[in-house]
Amino acid sequence: MRPAYVWDYDLSEPDFLALLHGQKTLGRLDGDWAAVRLLEYAPYAEIVRLMGFQRLVDGWPRWRDRVRSPARRRSFDFLTEWLPVHHPELI
Repeated sequence: MRPAYVWDYDLSEPDFLALLHGQKTLGRLDGDWAAVRLLEYAPYAEIVRLMGFQRLVDGWPRWRDRVRSPARRRSFDFLTEWLPVHHPELI
């Protein structure tokens, strides 16, 4: 079974998760690639489920410039600034 956000790659969900969590690298596909792919195409609930708030807040500065959608960048800019101030218990 392939996650919808990797429609153009022959990756199973376990392979994608291994990439996302840094347990596997496939050529140029690594954890940062998987995180950006998730941030660009997955629904918010799926992002939080697979990545968690802590990893999102920590990794956002590294991934930000690779996310192409201005709306997604604005949303994650807000979230990663707002969470530590208003809900530090989540990170």
